[in-house]
Amino acid sequence: MTDFRGAWTEADVETFLRETTIPIRLGTRRPDGSLWLVTLWVRYRDGVLECATQANADVVRFLRNDPEIGLDVSTNDIPYRGIRGTGTAEIEPDGKPVLRDLVERYLGDTDSPLAEWLLAEDREEVAIRIEPRAIYSWDYSDRMGDDSDATTE
Repeated sequence: MTDFRGAWTEADVETFLRETTIPIRLGTRRPDGSLWLVTLWVRYRDGVLECATQANADVVRFLRNDPEIGLDVSTNDIPYRGIRGTGTAEIEPDGKPVLRDLVERYLGDTDSPLAEWLLAEDREEVAIRIEPRAIYSWDYSDRMGDDSDATTE
């Protein structure tokens, strides 16, 4: 069960995560205990955040060693708003379905050289499934002005 705190209700957080196409910043630990930060495309489904990456990516090894993560999904433009929190990551085989959805979400379709490269048959992809434990939301729209839709970037 996720603990929601901050400016938004649970429904507001879910709307933000469904409607934004902002990558997640995922913080984890390397096997030596030092910190590691990676940015990945993300989708939100049924209370879970999902990413995809190559099976041999460093972050996959790090998460298998220590599945506890920190996360951030936030805007880079004024007014600043977003979420940060903690959770647990699980690596799942066959990340191609998640990757295909992410490609369509972030690129708009699968008809580009980048999309074709990412979805190539010879690439082994895994899914990273993140169960949030705590989510803290913030929204500085009132104090910074809001020239855009409050939940999209």
